[in-house]
Amino acid sequence: MSAALKVHHLDCACIQRLRLHGRRLACHCLLIETPSSGLVLVDTGLGTQDFVDPARRLGLTFTYVYANPKRDPSYAAVHQIRKLGFDPADVRHIVMTHMDLDHVGGLADFPNATIHLHARELDACRARRTWKDKKRYLPVMWAHEPRFEAYSEEGEPWMGFESIRSLRGLPPEILLVPLFGHTLGHCGVAVSDRRGWLLHAGDAYFDAREVHGPDRQCAWMVGGFQAIVQTKRAERLRNQDRLRRLTTEHPEVRVFCAHNPWELEAMRGEATGAARGPFPHAGLAAAMRGA
Repeated sequence: MSAALKVHHLDCACIQRLRLHGRRLACHCLLIETPSSGLVLVDTGLGTQDFVDPARRLGLTFTYVYANPKRDPSYAAVHQIRKLGFDPADVRHIVMTHMDLDHVGGLADFPNATIHLHARELDACRARRTWKDKKRYLPVMWAHEPRFEAYSEEGEPWMGFESIRSLRGLPPEILLVPLFGHTLGHCGVAVSDRRGWLLHAGDAYFDAREVHGPDRQCAWMVGGFQAIVQTKRAERLRNQDRLRRLTTEHPEVRVFCAHNPWELEAMRGEATGAARGPFPHAGLAAAMRGA
């Protein structure tokens, strides 16, 4: 592998309705600096247009029943990237865990970026075969007709998981890790940074206790939400079991999901040097105890 990548941890929406141990949910996205592929985003969270008229863009159910996202455009990835001193036009690639609306809202803010995802996910969001698919996959989010790169052929396994390597135009330190269940083509995204491997597990889980510790535990609110929106329950729970083995057998791999606020804080602290020692950090451990 080439030189390790630098990763920034962004929070690209504040979900106020759903709570985890009393705290609002985050939308944890990654901004990756690469030596030859420009800037790379992992997911986008909500975008600038979503904060103007969320009910029109995101739908009444998501806006008023599930999420009630905070109406603060500073959460948009494009603004956070500028604040970090980068030009958003340098975002040349976006790697998707999946195409749920709270993960793709910012696609239109990066109209020239190539979108990388699993072929099963691209097919599902284009076909929108079921009522649930029609609610979660909103074509308005990709009405600007971005270039999609879809993958299905798996390469060398990663940490006991299937993996998709050699993402076109991206360095070998970034790979897709299929974690089906939440959606048909849901994937994690593994990245090798300066401290080793991290795994953005998307919506494979919400409560850290689902994948850390000997037995699965989950707060009732996010547990109920996962059950409502899941596509394949058996696959989702099987992949949580596999993630639990990963965190046990490879504690050096930092595993985090898209919406857990403690994990976001832990990773931001690690990136800035404010948090030291092995992952998980104290904040995540508190969440695991049900704080």
